[in-house]
Amino acid sequence: MLEEPHEGEDGSYRGHLEARLGDHQEDEQPELAAFIPVEQGIGFLEERSHLLCAKCYPNQPWLAASPDILVNEGLAAMLNESSLLITGGTGSFGRALVREVLDRFPRIKRLVIFSRDELKQYDMAQEFPPDRYPAIRFFLGDVRDEKRLVRALERIDYVVHAAALKQVPAAEYNPIEFIQTNVMGAQNLISACLETQVRGVVALSTDKAAAPINLYGATKLCSDKLFVAANNITARDVRFSVVRYGNVMGSRGSVIPFFLKKRSEGVLPITVPDMTRFNITLDHGVELVLHALEHASGGELYVPRIPSYRIMDLAEAIGPDCEHPVVGVRPGEKIHEEMITAADSLTTWDHGDFFTVLPVATDWDIKAWEEKTGAKRVPDGFHYSSGENDEFLSVEEIRSLIRKHIDPDFIPGASVAAVRGHDGG
Repeated sequence: MLEEPHEGEDGSYRGHLEARLGDHQEDEQPELAAFIPVEQGIGFLEERSHLLCAKCYPNQPWLAASPDILVNEGLAAMLNESSLLITGGTGSFGRALVREVLDRFPRIKRLVIFSRDELKQYDMAQEFPPDRYPAIRFFLGDVRDEKRLVRALERIDYVVHAAALKQVPAAEYNPIEFIQTNVMGAQNLISACLETQVRGVVALSTDKAAAPINLYGATKLCSDKLFVAANNITARDVRFSVVRYGNVMGSRGSVIPFFLKKRSEGVLPITVPDMTRFNITLDHGVELVLHALEHASGGELYVPRIPSYRIMDLAEAIGPDCEHPVVGVRPGEKIHEEMITAADSLTTWDHGDFFTVLPVATDWDIKAWEEKTGAKRVPDGFHYSSGENDEFLSVEEIRSLIRKHIDPDFIPGASVAAVRGHDGG
């Protein structure tokens, strides 16, 4: 397939990108294919940016209840009567996204769960039975198989790419497997989208992709670059963007579930006492992805503004009566994670609740984009690190989050866990 850059009405690539951003007046209704809010245009982003955290982060963002938020009219116009495919849809994020989409957009035409694990698909089908959720489809396949992706993407409008191999130690010992899934799988998805009628793609990334020191992070950085670059080579009107965030609270394989299970033994192993990590809830991650799906013009990398926690505070919150032996960092681990490096500061803009890293090579009218979005350039040299964050969760805040998002009956302590015989809190 011969791929050529888009052209705008004036025959230039600049004209195409300016057309993407659009000069929509308040009384205009751009076409759905323009991939911006149908009612308000891109200026809608500034007005609604506070909704990113409204569900999980109002006032005291990591503690407050999650009130229902109004369904965004632009996003509803996009997803109702449209089709969405989620790669890796049986994972923690995929399930949370499915619940949110079905709740907020009941008229979605098709919601396709693409994954390679038939047992997880079976389990998920019990939670979302077809008689109650007729829009759901389960599609077995692997992102390593481009032909299978092309078949799965027939009559699909939008894609959220969550499929990845993620365990840092496993990547160090099985590098080619991670490259095949995280890098080649990303390229397969891009190629498949270009061969079909997909209009928008949001790919999930990780804080480990910023200045990576491990192979997992390096593969996700490659993936990010592929999705951003795809906006330059496609001859079709499809937008590719990326959402990058830190540790998802309670996700499988992460430290909080590990500590909750381990505390009954009276020992919580600590890698390094100074270690910090970002923390994001699944709800917040879903909101940011939906925001990107609606507002992206193509090439943006979105980063949420989220709190950090100290590993010693996490250990105190879960097992205050446990021993905390220091065992050292695992292969490929960082002491602190970054989501935006100092080198990224030249192309990073602050929206208040989140940041946007724009492509290095872009013909956008940045001044007009700033006026429409309300974004402000970060200072040169700015970087966003879990160790130098403005917000850190306290021990009590961590406990409140565990009760809210993981185990409502959570009580700190090894002895409590042993008596309850509970392996998750």
